[in-house]
Amino acid sequence: MLLPYMHKKRMEAGCDEAGRGCLAGPVFAAAVILPKKFYHPLLNDSKQVKPEDRASLKIYIEKHALCYAVASVDHEEIDRINILKASIKAMHMALDHLQQRPTAILIDGNYFISYSDIPHQCVIQGDGIYASIAAASILAKTYRDEYMQQLHENYPEYGWKTNKGYATIQHRHALASFGPSPFHRKSFNWQTEQLEFEF
Repeated sequence: MLLPYMHKKRMEAGCDEAGRGCLAGPVFAAAVILPKKFYHPLLNDSKQVKPEDRASLKIYIEKHALCYAVASVDHEEIDRINILKASIKAMHMALDHLQQRPTAILIDGNYFISYSDIPHQCVIQGDGIYASIAAASILAKTYRDEYMQQLHENYPEYGWKTNKGYATIQHRHALASFGPSPFHRKSFNWQTEQLEFEF
């Protein structure tokens, strides 16, 4: 069972990103502030949740969160500043758009650049530990998947409807056959066998 919060007396925003290991498309990030008593039995790290359950969780989170925001940084900026900086920038942008100002920030992962004067805590695999980070992971993932499905309509050869831009065998074969699209990240090594896989 996920923990409802780290600090009971603070208004915590959970943050997570989606698409960091992709070969194409933007990186998305979400920031979510949940009520202290928020609960949903299916809420978990987005990678551990079935796609159909992610869709229903998205609706539930958007309805019951105190506030939430989703932001993205495109492939061109990822190439300019690198994927780590782009992921953090997307999180900062999401925090910028929250309708309420948090008094603490929980980040999934092990690195973050301070946001304003708000204290933050990095939590490795935090999307499987804290509800607010898990909720952010669901929103970031579902928003990004929807975006990649839209791109798929114009670039069906890369299989983005199913692989969402990750380095599947199908995706790498398409790159070998057709070359990169305008949405591919030029700074990524498309040939490596150690690229991240995620669905």
